[in-house]
Amino acid sequence: MSAVATSVLSRRGFLRSETLVPVVLILVVGVLVIAPLVKIVLSTLTVEGLDAWQAVLASKMSENLWWRPLWNTVLLGIGVAAGCVLMGGFLAWLVVLTDVPAPKTLGLLATLPFMIPSFAAALAWGALFRNSRLGGSVGFFEANGYIVPDWLAWGLLPTLIVLIAHYYSLAFTVISAALSSVGADLVEAAQVAGARRSRIFFGIILPVVTPALVAAASLTFAGAVSNFAAPALLGLPVRMQTLSTRLFGMIETGQTERGFVIALLLIIVSASFLWLGERLVAGRKSYVTVTGKGGRTKRFPLGKWRWPLFCVAVLMCALTTFLPAVILTASSFALQNGSLFSNWTTHFWIGEGGTDMAQGQAGIFRNPVLIEALWMTLKLAVTVAFTTMALGLALAHTIARNKGSVLATVLGQVSFTPILIPSIAFAAAYIALFGAPIGPLPSLYGTFLLLVLAASAHLLPYAVQSGRSVLGQISADIEESARLTGAGFFRRMGAIIMPLAIRGLLAGALLVFVKIVRDLSLVVLLFTSTSPVLSMLAYRYAAEGFMQFANAITMVILVLCVVATLLAHRLQNRVQKWKSA
Repeated sequence: MSAVATSVLSRRGFLRSETLVPVVLILVVGVLVIAPLVKIVLSTLTVEGLDAWQAVLASKMSENLWWRPLWNTVLLGIGVAAGCVLMGGFLAWLVVLTDVPAPKTLGLLATLPFMIPSFAAALAWGALFRNSRLGGSVGFFEANGYIVPDWLAWGLLPTLIVLIAHYYSLAFTVISAALSSVGADLVEAAQVAGARRSRIFFGIILPVVTPALVAAASLTFAGAVSNFAAPALLGLPVRMQTLSTRLFGMIETGQTERGFVIALLLIIVSASFLWLGERLVAGRKSYVTVTGKGGRTKRFPLGKWRWPLFCVAVLMCALTTFLPAVILTASSFALQNGSLFSNWTTHFWIGEGGTDMAQGQAGIFRNPVLIEALWMTLKLAVTVAFTTMALGLALAHTIARNKGSVLATVLGQVSFTPILIPSIAFAAAYIALFGAPIGPLPSLYGTFLLLVLAASAHLLPYAVQSGRSVLGQISADIEESARLTGAGFFRRMGAIIMPLAIRGLLAGALLVFVKIVRDLSLVVLLFTSTSPVLSMLAYRYAAEGFMQFANAITMVILVLCVVATLLAHRLQNRVQKWKSA
């Protein structure tokens, strides 16, 4: 065979989908995930960047730029992790291991707070507890004669409470899944041996769920340290800075190199605690709890405490889910925050502009900026949902079909890297890479494309995990049969994988949709007047004192999130009917 013929065959072999697709995926993931991180590191190694390192870590400004925000951030993270594990663990124990009434309903209620934006709870807190320290309208309690101390209205404590109320449902999900794996045979064997309930709990149940407790603590810690909305709304007015708010302030005021340094330090803090949690779990002995004897879960009788504990659980869920929604709705109709349930008006929703109310501003549904933001948010969420799920399915398929290879390992590690990076730090990395022209390519800052790229990359781990879940229910033999008949990669994906996985993919896409609609930390640095989104508009209105407008926009976001989440659960239940068989 001639050298020319060999070259042509080699080129054809490279262009085969089985070879080309993994190469393209490596390039795509490299551009979306690795390149921004490399660029932000390189940006801090220039002369200006080295000066920024010195200013942040070893100057007279270090206390305000780094040490005090670090202390507040770590304190918030530890407090939120502890509170979430306690609340989530308590609810998980009730739902999974006791005979509490209506466990399915209680389980659903316990998952609702996480789909509500964290700034919704922060705005609701302000509507109730805002005092006169900063001037302007006060909250409900102070307007009705109750003195609200500063430590309850602003700062660390209210931020901590709001973040626990937002993230405890994440801990509930993780811990309840672990408790479900505690087989009834283990508990019954201990009871036959005469073990007390306390002995069963500390000797059997707790060791089994300890990895879940550590995982829940790590995830909620990472969520708390990366959260921007709650510290910004409840902390910044009294100059309580966290690393996320300090990062925003640096980028917002043009001190980009210092912002990039703080972003890298924030990534290190968040990733270190996630790594520490992983090491704690990896260093423990493993326990086999799922055997071939059935999957029953032993439920302990609560006796006279059955209904009281049920009421406590319902109250917890109501205070963190329904109460904020009621307060925000009432506030969006109230002329003043102090009179939440009287003198209502629809002006903040549908009122005309140019009147004496709200400094002449029109209601949100008559405001062209709001209409544009609603359209932009929906367009962004739908685009990111479908592009991310398509990319996630391709990555999950490649990883699954090349399991154990170097290719699968590299793609798996890189695609899950964004989960270690706080949203606002990830946005800073994208500003570092795409905020200026790259050769012939123009700057993407302020464009819709930059929002899509950043959001798709940041949510890639969720998309890959969703893709793995749906592929796990499809036998590889079906695809292998099609491959043997000559069907290529794209033919197999279009004719076999997509039709079988479509419901699961849509459910995953809807959850990605929810995260985009309610996420403020990712878009707060990428927001411009040419790319308005609802969450950023709500924050801007709140920062400027127009609380009724902010609360009305937040309720629009909340309705979108609730509808999408319910649709996602409905699709997942249809996909997983085999679980109830």
